[in-house]
Amino acid sequence: MADDRKHQSARQAENPRAERTGYAERAQYAQYESDKGPERGSWPADGGGYAGLLARRAAAVPANVFASMDEVVAQERAAGFDVIDLSKANPDLPTPAYIVEAGRAATGRLENHRYTPFDGKPDFLQAAAGWYRREQGVDVDWTTELLATCGAIMGLSTVTQVLLDPGDTVVVPEPYYPPYAALAAVAGARMVTIPTDEEHGFIPDLDAVDPQVWDDAKLLLLNYPNNPTGAAATRQFYEQVVRLAHRHHFLVMNDFAYAGIGTEALPLSLLAVDGARDVSIEVVSLSKMYGMAGWRAGFAAAPAELMAHIRDYHHQMCTNPAGAVQDAGAAGLNGDQSSVRELSQRYAHRRGILSQALSAAGIRSFDSAYGLFVWARVPDTFAGDGDAFARAILRRTHVAVMPGSCFGASGKDYIRLSLLESEDHLIEAAARIRGMAW
Repeated sequence: MADDRKHQSARQAENPRAERTGYAERAQYAQYESDKGPERGSWPADGGGYAGLLARRAAAVPANVFASMDEVVAQERAAGFDVIDLSKANPDLPTPAYIVEAGRAATGRLENHRYTPFDGKPDFLQAAAGWYRREQGVDVDWTTELLATCGAIMGLSTVTQVLLDPGDTVVVPEPYYPPYAALAAVAGARMVTIPTDEEHGFIPDLDAVDPQVWDDAKLLLLNYPNNPTGAAATRQFYEQVVRLAHRHHFLVMNDFAYAGIGTEALPLSLLAVDGARDVSIEVVSLSKMYGMAGWRAGFAAAPAELMAHIRDYHHQMCTNPAGAVQDAGAAGLNGDQSSVRELSQRYAHRRGILSQALSAAGIRSFDSAYGLFVWARVPDTFAGDGDAFARAILRRTHVAVMPGSCFGASGKDYIRLSLLESEDHLIEAAARIRGMAW
C-alpha cells in the first residue's frame, strides 16, 4: 500500500513523545544503519583533510546559489566595476519607523535581556493569530498552533526535519526556491519536481501529474506567491491540492514568504481554504512584508497535534527570535498594514519600470502583480541557456541577475531580476541591458 511505502526507512524506534495519535507515525526517530563510511585518512596538519570526518548529509548539501552570486559580485566590484546587483531578495528600503521604534523601546526591557519562552512570546504569537484573523479570515489558536521562528527558513527546516525520513518523497513545483533542494538533501529525502510553464501561469497542472507521485508523496512543498515567478495560487488550486492531500494521505506546506505583497487581491493563505487545516502547514516571514530581513522573524502555523511535535524538535534544535525582535514584529502584525500596501505599490511601480524597459530591449517578462521579482524570458539567441545570458549581462553591462536554471529545469529559458534596488538603479540597469547586442 502507498502508506506502507511512505513510512519505510532504516530501522525505526518510536518517539517517546509519540503517544499522541494521528501524526505520531510521522514523528518517529530513525536509527540509521550504515557501513563504516569513508576512510578518515590523516589529520589536516599531517597533510590530510576533513573529508573522512564529514557526515554524509553535510556532503549532500548543495552550495547556496545566492552566496555564490555574492562572491561573484564582490569579485567584480573588487576589480573596479560598478555593479548593479539585481540578484538579491534583500530589501533596500528601511523597516517602517513605528516597527523600529517598538524594537528600540523593547531592547531596554529586562524581559528581553532573558531567554524568551520556547514557543515565542505570547504577545508575538497573539499578534500572529490576529494577523491571520484580520488578513485571511483564519482562526488560529496561538497557544497550540503557532511557533515563533527566526525567519521562514528555520520554520521550513524544522518542519522538514520533523516529517521527512531518508527515502521519503517531497514534491516541489518548479521553478522553486533553491534551498528546498538542500532541505530534502539534509533529510535524505527524494525531491520530485513538477514542471510548470508560462501558459499555465507557472501554476502546476495537477491533473497531469502521475497519481503514483501523490501515492509516494509525504510532503508537498509550495511557495505562493512564488519566488522566482511571482505566480499566485488561486483558491481553486489550493482546493484541489487539499483534496489530493486527503485522498493520498500526504501533508502540504506553503512557504508564505511573500504574504501581503501584491497589488491585486491579497495573496491567499493555504489555511483559508476549506478542509486545509488538518493537512496543512504554513510558514510566514516578516522579512518582505515589513522590510525586516535583517531582524530574522517569522512564524509557523500547523494543526495542534502536529505542532506539538514541531515544537518538541524546535525546543531542542533551534532558537527563537530575540525578545525585542518579537516585540517589533508584533507591532508590525498588529498594525493596520498600510505600510505593507504602500510597499506593494512601490514594488509594482518598480516592476513596471523594469518590465517596460526590458520589453523595449526585446526581453519579455511574465506578467505578475505579486512578489519582488521580474521573471524574464531570455532572447531567442540564448534559448535554453539562461545561464549564458546571465553571464553575458554581467560581463557586458555589470548588472548581476540570477539565471533561471538555479530555480530548476523549468527556468532554463529565464532570468530573475530583483526589484529591491532604487528606481534610479533599475532604470540604469535596464538601460545597460538594452544597450547589449545579442
